[in-house]
Amino acid sequence: MFIKTVVMMSLYLVPVIMVITGVVDQTWQLFACFVLSGFGMAGIGMGVMHDAIHGTYSKNPLVNKLLGYTLNMVGANATVWRIQHNVLHHSYTNISEADDDINAPFFLRFSPNAEKNALHPYQHWYTWFFYGLSTLSWVTSKDFIRFRRYHKMGLFKGKNIYRNTIFKILAWKLAYYAFTLGMPIAFSPFGLGEILLAFLALHFVTGLSISLVFQTAHIMPEVNFPQADEHGMVEGERLLHQLATTCNYSEKSRVFSWMIGGLNYQVEHHLFPDICHVHYREIAPIVKATAEEFNIPYHSKKTFFKALQAHFKMLYLLGNAEMVPAKA
Repeated sequence: MFIKTVVMMSLYLVPVIMVITGVVDQTWQLFACFVLSGFGMAGIGMGVMHDAIHGTYSKNPLVNKLLGYTLNMVGANATVWRIQHNVLHHSYTNISEADDDINAPFFLRFSPNAEKNALHPYQHWYTWFFYGLSTLSWVTSKDFIRFRRYHKMGLFKGKNIYRNTIFKILAWKLAYYAFTLGMPIAFSPFGLGEILLAFLALHFVTGLSISLVFQTAHIMPEVNFPQADEHGMVEGERLLHQLATTCNYSEKSRVFSWMIGGLNYQVEHHLFPDICHVHYREIAPIVKATAEEFNIPYHSKKTFFKALQAHFKMLYLLGNAEMVPAKA
């Protein structure tokens, strides 16, 4: 974890610092640096902050708290993410209106329980573009919108919590924009237009990388999308729910797994979110054997490419076919 943290932090910070200090002076080098930084940003999100905010990076809570702030460093917010991911996504996986990972804007449909409109039959073609824009939305408006909604839901409580948290979110985002935009504009030899385009390229790489890794774990043809009843309850046992709504992929690729923070082992992550991802490779065969022994679903794709193909098919089905939501 330490080596991965150093690698991903360096991949994110060093290229931008090279731009700021004038080490690079050609346009292609500018874009290469920002694209590399985008991969570093994605690596921090998937392989560092994700474990830290789950409390699994270290046995020391302070270390987890400090490394959780790496998410703030790349423009998002650890406080909001903890609610969105740890609480809502892990508790209500693939349940419409409860799991924010499948609560999409009107032009995307990620659940058979969501309302369909005239745009959705084409979403299997254009969704990928919006995946590339996802982190750009995240570092600008999404944290503010979600925090406001979570506050209204009663998920944040305390005197002056709303004002103080908004101020902290804003302060972190200003620091992020100062580093990735302000300083390159002020100190590098490149023009404003070049910097802005490179910044967009950075986020497109980050957004596409993170979205493809996370979305191929849950928006798949074989997984379930349980519905809550009129009392807000979902039938079934929690661990079985996680197995029914989650999919692994590319389990034999050590390099790929290292790069994406073990998130190709999403089944194990959802069953054991309090275990560091470096152990998932050893846990997975035990989980799979146990699932087979008790005839429980264990979804997995052989390669990441196979997972992407299945995700593409699912986007098509959600936009074009009349799908009957599966029960838990």
